[in-house]
Amino acid sequence: MLILALGLVIFLGLHSTRIVAEGGREKAIARLGEGPWKGIYSLLSLIGFVLIVWGFAEARQDAALLWGPPVWARHVTILLMLFSMILLAAYGFKKSHIAVAVHHPMVLSVAIFAAAHLLANGSTADLLLFGAFLVWAAADLVSSYARDRRDGVVYPEPKWSATIGAIVVGLALWAVIAFWLHTWLFGVSPLGA
Repeated sequence: MLILALGLVIFLGLHSTRIVAEGGREKAIARLGEGPWKGIYSLLSLIGFVLIVWGFAEARQDAALLWGPPVWARHVTILLMLFSMILLAAYGFKKSHIAVAVHHPMVLSVAIFAAAHLLANGSTADLLLFGAFLVWAAADLVSSYARDRRDGVVYPEPKWSATIGAIVVGLALWAVIAFWLHTWLFGVSPLGA
């Protein structure tokens, strides 16, 4: 589980710079330049992500079971993931009613994703992976909303075309994951087929 933990520290640590050290982040961007900062950030994020995937694949093979999720948890998880995918899609549709209402749809999507997967999985590897993402997403949401208030962020007027786009794309993402991708990537069908 060490590889998984290392990947989480790298990936979530990088994605926490605005939460814990916004001033340091701004200084680093000013010193390095925006392009090099984004390049280093992206490379380290990719390394962290690869370590998370690799570490989770290894850790879940012999992870201790902490709790046995009830059968209904799978159904709730499937529904929560539908909302998560619509929120994720809304990130690309900034003028959707969804994005305008929640302000940070991608981070909220991660929080719902993590909570849903904790509900349906009960091993130590699951707790480490999904618990870390849930804690990070909650901290990032609190930080982002505080930053929005501080900076007086004004969101655009919502448009129905963007809202419909977010819902359609979110439904398509959910369907691809639920009916095919999740089984292909993880060997587990969320639909139980």
